[in-house]
Amino acid sequence: MGWVAVALAPEGEALDDAIVARLAGRLKAGPARRLGPDAVEMAVASPDAESGEPGIDWAVLPAGGRRKRLLIADMDSTMIVGETLDELAAEAGIGERVAAITARAMNGELDFEAAVRERVGLLAGLPVAAAGTVLARLRPMPGARAAVATMRAAGAHCMLVSGGFSLFAEPVGARLGFDEVQANRLEVRDGRLTGRVLEPILGRDAKLRALEERRRALGLSPGQTLAVGDGANDLAMLGAAGLGVAFRAKPAVAAEARVRVDRAGLDALLYLQGYARADFAG
Repeated sequence: MGWVAVALAPEGEALDDAIVARLAGRLKAGPARRLGPDAVEMAVASPDAESGEPGIDWAVLPAGGRRKRLLIADMDSTMIVGETLDELAAEAGIGERVAAITARAMNGELDFEAAVRERVGLLAGLPVAAAGTVLARLRPMPGARAAVATMRAAGAHCMLVSGGFSLFAEPVGARLGFDEVQANRLEVRDGRLTGRVLEPILGRDAKLRALEERRRALGLSPGQTLAVGDGANDLAMLGAAGLGVAFRAKPAVAAEARVRVDRAGLDALLYLQGYARADFAG
């Protein structure tokens, strides 16, 4: 089996030719192929090749079967900047309190489902209109639209699977061009949140199940799938996917991930599959 190494510059920066030459020489790699101003790939002899170059993202992947036919993506802090539940809590004046619980849950220090119920319970009585205020200021993660548009243009199915809430996930999914969306649902009565999440809660196991069920429905092998996320509830789907990418992940997640992207934008998902910037859609 051949191997290919992909080097990625931090978001908004270029990958200097001198760095590329240094990497290629150090690793005795094959000729570097420029994927874009911020990315290159090169053939390497071993899956254990280390870049040894500070400040860049680096991944070594099998050279064959790189382009995936199914994308399963987390939403909060992955496809969008920030955590929607924390933003909603800020509208209720308890942002810091809820954000502290979120951080512990995403790092795997708390049971995810219990943490969801606790945080949502603190929002009881908040007008549901506050969700519209939050939605208006949400920003896509750099590279998110290109990643989804390019994969769909190449025939892949793209699915947003969020432990967050449909109030946000459905419009975000539509904006970014996803084929389908799964997310938790908040109970609303008389225009206000009741503080309850409708069961069942979509967490770690449900994300893994979404990946496996959609893969089988599409007739794909595990190697044809790509999953991306940042939190502890994403670990199972990252491990089950042919390419699981921990994106700017929490420490506990980054420690377990086979492939990490810590500095680049989400267009890294395309570069890892061998797309050049000239191939990008959207």
